[in-house]
Amino acid sequence: MTRYLVVPQWQGSPSSRAMQLIDGARAIAGDLPRPRTTILEIPMEAGESQGSGIHRLSTLQRVRGLIEEALAEHTEPVLTVGGDCGIALAPIAHAARGHDNLAVVWVDAHPDFNTPETSPSGAFSGMVLRAALGEGVPGLSLEEGTLSAERVVLVATRSYDDPELEAVRARGVAVVTADAMADPQALAAAVRATGATAVYLHVDVDALDPAELAGNAHPEPFGVRVAELTAAIAALRAEVPLVGASLTGYSPASAEAATDDLGALLRIVGALA
Repeated sequence: MTRYLVVPQWQGSPSSRAMQLIDGARAIAGDLPRPRTTILEIPMEAGESQGSGIHRLSTLQRVRGLIEEALAEHTEPVLTVGGDCGIALAPIAHAARGHDNLAVVWVDAHPDFNTPETSPSGAFSGMVLRAALGEGVPGLSLEEGTLSAERVVLVATRSYDDPELEAVRARGVAVVTADAMADPQALAAAVRATGATAVYLHVDVDALDPAELAGNAHPEPFGVRVAELTAAIAALRAEVPLVGASLTGYSPASAEAATDDLGALLRIVGALA
């Protein structure tokens, strides 16, 4: 039975609406089953970069520790709800324990494949997948070998910085385009090709077509539809065990508007859980 961990972290986001991620996380939390849901208290201070090239590094490191402590209590799959994409780092490490052939499916309009040296924003949410491969700063990256680039699958990714595109191609990362998601078997086929025996699935709401969701701080045209995404997740889960997941990036215009998109979001939660 899935557990839910809600992490209203905003410090990893580059958006001017970053703090509205708190409202988004809390709105989703309000519709999760309370006995199986933990909501973390996140420090409100921004934190310091400490010369790392990552904005708010000190707070992000603290939050990673809080997530690790919360996950340590569970052996069943956990759906971690953010907040920004940076919250996925510790859950990926947790899912990788005992699963040497873990695939990570990264459903996001952006590959989040920068490093502190290449990032134009200094925001960790744009570096988290690269950090999961062990290419990051101490305290905010996984041990090298935790995740293999050959078992990473990008989905509906369509906005790359030049260094990200170069690194994705150089490491042989698989890509399933938003158009390809019209075939519900396309994602399962891509994961099957990695040889993975378990999968972690991350969804940033900016992967969706902007027409599908109002609370998207980084809308990119020509995204995936909710129905396509949920069908693809169902087909994938029929083949490979889902051992962890995350849902991030919901940034409603206001706390009052936070319920407007819950129908679409809860369909995705249902597919992941």
